[in-house]
Amino acid sequence: MLLFLDVDGTLIPFGAERPYPVYEPPAALPGPPAHPLLTRVDPALGTRLRRLAALGCELVWATTWMDDANTVLAPWLGLPPLPLVDWPDEGAEPALGPRARHWKTRPLVARAAGRPFVWVDDEITDVDRAWVAGQHPASALLHRVDPRRGLTARDFAVLEEWITARSGSAAR
Repeated sequence: MLLFLDVDGTLIPFGAERPYPVYEPPAALPGPPAHPLLTRVDPALGTRLRRLAALGCELVWATTWMDDANTVLAPWLGLPPLPLVDWPDEGAEPALGPRARHWKTRPLVARAAGRPFVWVDDEITDVDRAWVAGQHPASALLHRVDPRRGLTARDFAVLEEWITARSGSAAR
């Protein structure tokens, strides 16, 4: 099972200037954060994400941050480097208008290659859910996060329940 993870609006909330206390970079990362928005990311999210992985899913970056997700964000969260979704070239996915599926939807379904997956993003719509339901043979949870708050305890509860139900793992 895969867990596709967006960054902007998901790990980096946009609802307040600083929704978390100011964190010092981990000792392994001396100096100021390597990205101006990094201090908006709660480092404790790394522990929660590792817990999801322990329940039976592979974490995969599904973000336009690309390699920066591993060089900047993963160390901040205490995560190892994660696989990246290789997005199609710009313009390869036709612009379908505001009521169309998200440009990430088709590449994520292709990357899942018939395996169950979770997609966590702040831009998911019912159009994406319907398209995945019609195109993807395995179960999929498309979980929309409120971009003002980013991932919350309530979001993690939903994700843990869904993953546990499909992996047969007991919550630890």
